[in-house]
Amino acid sequence: MEIVALSHSITQTHSYAVVLGEVNGLRRLPIVIGGFEAQAIAVALEKMHPSRPLTHDLMKNFMNAFTIDLQEIVICDLQEGIFYSKLICVSEHDTVEIDSRTSDALALAVRFGCPIYTYENILESAGILMEDPSGKKKTPREAVAAEASSGSSGHDDLKTMSLEELHTLLSEVLEQEDYIRAIAIRDEINSRKKGR
Repeated sequence: MEIVALSHSITQTHSYAVVLGEVNGLRRLPIVIGGFEAQAIAVALEKMHPSRPLTHDLMKNFMNAFTIDLQEIVICDLQEGIFYSKLICVSEHDTVEIDSRTSDALALAVRFGCPIYTYENILESAGILMEDPSGKKKTPREAVAAEASSGSSGHDDLKTMSLEELHTLLSEVLEQEDYIRAIAIRDEINSRKKGR
């Protein structure tokens, strides 16, 4: 996976989403995160250098000082809408898995330049498939760049909408890059599929 977007919610204040895109694929995994973590990820993505180290910079400096490398992060579980992750850390003598909030794991992954992985079942249950009307596959970054047009206001009551209307609304809010709203719509679609 790779980070393809960091978005502020249009419909909810103080909510952010980091969007992971499947490398060489069309699926996206939006994850709601807090403002501090969004800032930490944005600072690293933009290669900004604050005058004093942020918490995640401190963690990287600490790991470097003791020759511990962050080899990869794995988004390993999803329970009741909460993602769980592990840091796979390697030292000269050992490999250790450390439990982490996913937002913190992503902030460290950007700093270390390490790969981000998840399991197929997590992508199946929480991922969103980006479709290209021309039938031509887009890379996740191309799909993000293509989402510049506007759509509906997104204040519809999801429970009263048909499945077809939900899929249409999902496409519209993705065009607006409102990933927080997209998560709610995706969850409503998934709950209906499970109810069959």
